[in-house]
Amino acid sequence: MAEVTLPFGKEKMKVTIPDNRLNGILVSRANKFQADKPEEGIVKDALAHPIHSKRLRELAKGKDNIVLIASDHTRPVPSKVIMPGVLEEIKAGNPNAKITILIATGFHRPTTREELIYKFGEDIVDREDITFAVHKSHEDADMIELGTLPSGGKLKINKIAAEADLLIAEGFIEPHFFAGFSGGRKSVLPGVSSAATVMANHCSEFIASDYARTGVLEGNPIHRDMIYAAEQAKLAFIINVVLDENKKVIRAYAGDFN
Repeated sequence: MAEVTLPFGKEKMKVTIPDNRLNGILVSRANKFQADKPEEGIVKDALAHPIHSKRLRELAKGKDNIVLIASDHTRPVPSKVIMPGVLEEIKAGNPNAKITILIATGFHRPTTREELIYKFGEDIVDREDITFAVHKSHEDADMIELGTLPSGGKLKINKIAAEADLLIAEGFIEPHFFAGFSGGRKSVLPGVSSAATVMANHCSEFIASDYARTGVLEGNPIHRDMIYAAEQAKLAFIINVVLDENKKVIRAYAGDFN
């Protein structure tokens, strides 16, 4: 019998598996990677050197209504680490900007205040210059239609995101079993899209596609819809991180989402 440790919620659990049922254990090489600076430093360095984009502080100039799409309670994105650097960049470009953090729940239940504090810290949650909003995919009145997905489904996203002067997003990068990889464009679809749009994209036909596989983007119908949604929403800038097995930031990338 082999004993295997698996992530379970915020903890870990041990399970035993018969030897004849275990082909092997896949371990990410990221667990051996040693970052050369603290997490906050990695994020700030990425923000200072964006890819195919101006710095966020430049993009923020003249933009009064800035919306940041942030991950919800189901994702291990370390918002406490990411957000201070992002807010510093925005304030450097526009000290008076109205900032809304829109929680990308996708198809999940709403994030609670306690979960927001766990993710962001009480100091950020209670800041007077920041408004928090939680996306609710079944609230049709909260959505606005932005066209038709390549798949044929209607693209409806949260009005808060659609009406932003500058739309940005945080996230993390890891292999995804049908979208190819997480992060980037997924902040919009499924992140802040309507339930109907999510179902059109996450349909059984697409998930069954030979191209809807881990690490595959080219020809992936789910990824294609997601790219279209992010473009229509005018997602202008992202900050995405790579995490080790302890959910610590070991890499960060900022700039254009595509």
